[in-house]
Amino acid sequence: MTRNMGSIDRALRVVIGLALLSLTVFLESDLRWVGLIGLVPLITAMLGNCPLYSILGVSTCPLATRK
Repeated sequence: MTRNMGSIDRALRVVIGLALLSLTVFLESDLRWVGLIGLVPLITAMLGNCPLYSILGVSTCPLATRK
């Protein structure tokens, strides 16, 4: 898997993922499970690869643009 995400993109995904995961703690309704969507940005940030970016041909990784 090639990396297609830069460091700023990855940091933003970690922040957004943690914010969404915090919904599971702070929401008191039956929609608490929506916070689990935060796992998606966290996993893509850990891997450094976004499948949607690959499909669209987008890359925010500075090393990928030097080819």
